[in-house]
Amino acid sequence: MFRITFLIGALLSAPIVFAQQQVLPQSQVLTVDSDVMFSQSQFGIRVAQELAADESILLAENRRIQAELTAEEKALTAKRSEMEADAFRAVAEAFDARVVQIRKEQDEKAANLERRRQREQDAFIRVASPILTTLMRDAGAKVILERRDVLLADPAVDVTSFAIMRLNQVLGDGAEQDDVPPDE
Repeated sequence: MFRITFLIGALLSAPIVFAQQQVLPQSQVLTVDSDVMFSQSQFGIRVAQELAADESILLAENRRIQAELTAEEKALTAKRSEMEADAFRAVAEAFDARVVQIRKEQDEKAANLERRRQREQDAFIRVASPILTTLMRDAGAKVILERRDVLLADPAVDVTSFAIMRLNQVLGDGAEQDDVPPDE
């Protein structure tokens, strides 16, 4: 009786286990969504978290600077009636020049973050290439195409999820990679 119950249980659970295992397609042509591959990999998630933290710091800094400049502008406006027109103009022009310089500096910080994002994605593709090459060979493929550049394809040849799995196994979050130089 125990054997029959065990066999029935094993047979009933087999389709569930089988359905959970994905099989790498065997095809000459594969597709991958590199944006999804990056954003859903541990590497991409780490990069996104780091950049989000840096962007948060920059936004907080921008809010603080804006509050300081607004207060300074109000104080300057309040002093206007007490100052000679030429003296006020000189102070106002100096303030405006400082505001322009600060804006330029903050814009450059934002641009540095965007350049870092691009460098991280480029580094990811560099370190992912050998892993994708192995995946391609394991699938018997001759080429992996970017999914968004393909007009029509069988969804079965999309190996994005396989790529993410292998990238996570080999690279992890990529924090130990020395491919991306720090911000200038």
